[in-house]
Amino acid sequence: MARIVVIGAGLGAMAAAARLAVAGHRVTVYERGATHGGAVGRYARDGFAFDTGPGLLHLPAVYRDLFVKTGKEPLERCVTLTQVDPAARHVFADGTRVDLPNASRAGTVAALDAALGAGAGERWGDFLTRAREAWDRTRRPLLEEPQPADPAPLAREPYPAPKAGLLRRPTRTLAQVGARELRDPRLAALLDAYAWSYGFDPAGAPASAAVLPYMEQTFGSWYVAGGLRALADAVYERCRKRRVEFVFDAPVEDVLEKDGRAVGVRLAGGEEVTADHVVSGAPVPALYREHVVAWERGDADVPRHQALGTSRMTVCLALRGAREADAVHRTVVHADGGRPAVTVLRPDDPALRPDADHEAVTVTATVRTDRERDGEAFAGLMVEAAGRAVPDLRERLLWRHVRTPEDVRRDTGAAEVPGPALAGADGRLLPAGNRSPLPGLYFAGGWSHPGGGLAHAGMSGALVAGLIVEGADFRGSR
Repeated sequence: MARIVVIGAGLGAMAAAARLAVAGHRVTVYERGATHGGAVGRYARDGFAFDTGPGLLHLPAVYRDLFVKTGKEPLERCVTLTQVDPAARHVFADGTRVDLPNASRAGTVAALDAALGAGAGERWGDFLTRAREAWDRTRRPLLEEPQPADPAPLAREPYPAPKAGLLRRPTRTLAQVGARELRDPRLAALLDAYAWSYGFDPAGAPASAAVLPYMEQTFGSWYVAGGLRALADAVYERCRKRRVEFVFDAPVEDVLEKDGRAVGVRLAGGEEVTADHVVSGAPVPALYREHVVAWERGDADVPRHQALGTSRMTVCLALRGAREADAVHRTVVHADGGRPAVTVLRPDDPALRPDADHEAVTVTATVRTDRERDGEAFAGLMVEAAGRAVPDLRERLLWRHVRTPEDVRRDTGAAEVPGPALAGADGRLLPAGNRSPLPGLYFAGGWSHPGGGLAHAGMSGALVAGLIVEGADFRGSR
């Protein structure tokens, strides 16, 4: 039995902790904050409650696998999962609207043809066929296997060019895919919105980002009753049942090294905790910037990590009045000029509102962290956009609560929000590997392979547990 210290109580770190505990190891989690969940937070006031991190779950099979491998109770016995249908309503800048069904390619094609004109659905369907080829080429190395010591093959673009006419020329960015292959500004905006929702600027994102809409439209979007915070609670309780120990309000200020290997951590109060392995779920760049992990030989020794330069603005809206009968769970309001879309989440969930005569609405947008913003002023623009999705929003508004990138930094340790690992782009969008440059130290969570997002964080926990339990023989999840 090994003694394992885990830094942080985010979803990826807890997923690793539960699996390691089941394997017979003694696991203690040290969390700098007062609660678990990391970026999967909650804001509650006056009987209203809001997710402050992700609002929907994709690839729930990742958490089904976690619960199967760590106990007798399956995921669905611990939380209630519901497919969101339609998956989203899209409101374009010209006023066109379209509802896209959940996990139905034929339904999506038909909906796009009806709303945008004959041929629009076929072009989107042809695009998804190429996106599937990119998915098939990268699924195992990007999601199910440890990152290779030499990731050079993943630096090559896997998205295939169309096989007709002028479109045979290489397509390097997702924005080029929209302009060349979709040939309708509304379809291009639809594609762009998927990239922005994961923190990627489509003008710089590689064509391989096509796997993002493919993943959502193929495997569906799911809501967890009570909000995504309920999933974090369930993973935390699973850890506790497996006798994982949690210590809150306990920042880690140093990873201890001996003979070139991690041997424990030093807490902010000076206490030293020895360990056979250390798993960090903290943001990789913050570990080095704050010297939690020493780096004495210059920037070249800092592990690879994404530097998207984007974060999230979130506005929580408490509304009087009941949700209208034809309301949908998610509406994406598109802007013109290539600006990020605004996402409006309206879950029909009694757990999130004081009574049936009120509604809790969450509005989110991707923002660039290098641009100074007046949070309240930008929130006003977001609420204005949300008014295109929520009838009489201004008249119904009781109050709003704004969360800025600085709030994200306070809660998670980094203002940036990492995206999923993407192939291509010369390897720039590959996150840190799960094995750190320091033997005995492992990375889990959104800042490590296979990247950001709830599903990807859960996969990182499985990969780290596999590397520790099976060692050099571990070849990936099955």
